[in-house]
Amino acid sequence: MPVSLPNLLTLSRIGAIPLLIMLVMLRAPWADLLACALFSAAALTDYFDGKIARDRGMVSGFGAMLDPIADKLLVAAALMLLVGLERVEDRALLPAIVIMLREILVSGLREYLATLRVSMPVTRLAKWKTGFQMGALGTLLAGDSGAAAIGLGFLPVSLIGEAMLWIAAVLTLITGWDYWISGLRHAGGAGGGDART
Repeated sequence: MPVSLPNLLTLSRIGAIPLLIMLVMLRAPWADLLACALFSAAALTDYFDGKIARDRGMVSGFGAMLDPIADKLLVAAALMLLVGLERVEDRALLPAIVIMLREILVSGLREYLATLRVSMPVTRLAKWKTGFQMGALGTLLAGDSGAAAIGLGFLPVSLIGEAMLWIAAVLTLITGWDYWISGLRHAGGAGGGDART
C-alpha cells in the first residue's frame, strides 16, 4: 500500500466511519454537532486528496482505486444511519435510494470499463452532485437538535438538509444517466460483452 499524504487523507475518510456511527447512535445534540463536524471534515478530504495528488504528481493506482470506495462508504454509512435511526422524514427515503442505486451503478460501470481499459472521468456536474450530497448529509447529521444546541433552533435545519438531498438526487439521476449512456457506448463498441450476471 503506497503511503502518501493523499492516500492517508483518503484512508482517514474510511477511518472516520466508526466514529461517525458511534456519535450518531448516541442521539445527543452535542454528538449530532460532532457528527456533522466529523462528516464535513471527512468530506473535505475528498477535495484535498485529489488536489494534492495532482499538484504534487503523487497520483497512484492505489489512490485512484481507494478514493471512490472511501467516498461511497462514507456516504452509504451516513445515509443508512439517517434512514435507519429515523433522522429523516419518510419522503427523504426516495432521494436516499436514488443516491445509493446510482453509486452501485457507477461502480459497476467503472469496474466493467476498466476491463476495457476505458476510464470514466468525473464531470463538472458530478462534482456539483457530490457537493450537494455531502452538504445535505452533513446538515442532516446536525439536524434540528444540533442547531438548537448552538442557539440556532429557529432554523429548519432538517428541512434544509432534505431539500439539498433532493437536489443531490436530481443531479444524481442526470449524472447517472450520462454515465450509463457512456458505458453502453463503450460496451457496444466492445461487442456488447456478456449481459449475464
